[in-house]
Amino acid sequence: MKAFSARFSDILLTAIAPISWGTTYAVATEFLPAGHPLLVASMRSLPIGILLTIGLRKLPKGVWWWRMLILGGLNIGVFQALLFVAAYRLPGGVAATTGSIQPLLVGFFAWSLLGRRPSWLSVVAAIAGFIGVGLLVLGPEAQLDAIGIIAALAGAVAMGLGTVLVKKWQPPVSLIVFTAWQLAIGGLLLLPVALITEGPFVEITRTNLWGFIYLGLIGTALAYALWFRGIGKLTATAAAYLGLLSPVVATLIGYFFLQETLSIVQTTGIAVVLVSVLIGQQSQTES
Repeated sequence: MKAFSARFSDILLTAIAPISWGTTYAVATEFLPAGHPLLVASMRSLPIGILLTIGLRKLPKGVWWWRMLILGGLNIGVFQALLFVAAYRLPGGVAATTGSIQPLLVGFFAWSLLGRRPSWLSVVAAIAGFIGVGLLVLGPEAQLDAIGIIAALAGAVAMGLGTVLVKKWQPPVSLIVFTAWQLAIGGLLLLPVALITEGPFVEITRTNLWGFIYLGLIGTALAYALWFRGIGKLTATAAAYLGLLSPVVATLIGYFFLQETLSIVQTTGIAVVLVSVLIGQQSQTES
């Protein structure tokens, strides 16, 4: 009973990360400067990462320098850049559906790098989650763009591989230090690309500042800390299933706060996603 309670708490805490990521679209469109997606992606992680690293007064040592370049690059820099490229070139529904293939990718990487073969139930849950997100966000107006599709798939690969590598390497420092390193390095890698392609912000309003504060503290620092904690406590694949909650939250925020509609098909998609998440967690318990 105690083990079940501990696992349930770990699942709930880990779920806070994708739930908070689901608020990113609304925050970005309503509170943050327009026309600078890559710079916004860098600024959501770089300031808080540097501040935490300075405050904690701890830097990587030895092999962890190149490991942090890989992890920070995959989980923060590359993932965020590709995420925004996909968002700009694809309707949000297509991007979200393409990205929802991540549980399948994490299962493959976990098999390859950790020797953890996925069960048939976990594969079924991943496919069901993919279909559920498709029902949730795809519409007849969806347009396909080759570069956008490639970016969305590559982003899912980057985050999936980064998730499994976090589990494989098991950082020798505290969770907050580990999170700070990745945020700082990922943001630094992304910053020059953003400045070259987009240029600096022209104006920062008080509303923009509040948006950056929320996105930096809640949507990035807290979310990634809980995500990396969850990878350590759960299996990498179990954490990946929880990522399917992000488009569900984004859809519900649009319905309740942005006057967007919610059809019967979308409601069915939400139900399918939630069931797939539950099945995914059960499959990891039994495997």
